[in-house]
Amino acid sequence: MLIPVLLFIVGLLCLIKGGDWFVDGATGIARRFKVPELLIGATVVSIGTTLPEVMVSTTSAMTGHGEIAYGNAIGSVICNAALIAAITIAVRPGKVDPKSLRVPVLFFFVAAALYAGVAYTTGYFSRPIGIVLLAMFVAYMVCNVLAMKNAPAPEDDEDEPEKEMSFAKEIGLLILGAALIAVGANLLVDNGTLIAQALGVPESVIALTFVALGTSLPELVTAITSLAKGHSDLSLGNVVGANVFNLVLVSGVSVSLAPFTIPQNSTLFGINSSLVLELPVMLAVMLILTVPALVKGKLKRGQGILLLAIYAAFCAVQFTL
Repeated sequence: MLIPVLLFIVGLLCLIKGGDWFVDGATGIARRFKVPELLIGATVVSIGTTLPEVMVSTTSAMTGHGEIAYGNAIGSVICNAALIAAITIAVRPGKVDPKSLRVPVLFFFVAAALYAGVAYTTGYFSRPIGIVLLAMFVAYMVCNVLAMKNAPAPEDDEDEPEKEMSFAKEIGLLILGAALIAVGANLLVDNGTLIAQALGVPESVIALTFVALGTSLPELVTAITSLAKGHSDLSLGNVVGANVFNLVLVSGVSVSLAPFTIPQNSTLFGINSSLVLELPVMLAVMLILTVPALVKGKLKRGQGILLLAIYAAFCAVQFTL
């Protein structure tokens, strides 16, 4: 047990430092190309922080553990919205740019509708579904690139010209940060799962909560680092963008490589818990997170508190199933 605990701590340290470098690189690039931080968060940062989900889900699907790939994608969306974004909103509520959120939110709910439609009808995620999800990922990236080209340039920060770093250093920090985040998340998931198993936590619960939380730690670290550095838009964009990637990229890759059926590990009211608990909660927390931002252009502390309460209740129910 000592070695897993030590490796768990090493993973946490890698995540912290990786998150710091990743945010510095991403915000530097945003300033250099006059791109809104929310758009950078929804694309570049989201890809980097979603790497652990891609690796875990793909490996799980390829080794015949489709339930982990499925649970990780759904659980990560819930964790990102109801824990990570919730912390950001509860600590630092404020205004957001609705225009920058429209594309990622639209793609998320289209992908979620497809995901839910397959789950409630056939319950089998076939290879063609995976290919459709990957096609949506490509379309999402194209739309974001076009949005970046048409986005109004943010105001220059004339008070800190001496802090501007070279483009090579920004790219280097981005790559090194992503690598450290991926390594750290891997160490946390692998060794955290070993610790959880040693404590007698069921594997189905590990997939939806512990693995999902572990692979979402890069988003959490990025959110906290972004808040500390005063870049809350980067944090929100990262969370929404990461959730799009969880459905279209993470699920798309794992389903395309190894199709799977929705797991039947537990039931609620005599029905597969995924259909009456996990999918509805995923949709609900994203609606609570995004609708006020799109309609009013701002987020309130009460939203964050409500989302945190939902996440706590979700985890509590998972441990009682």
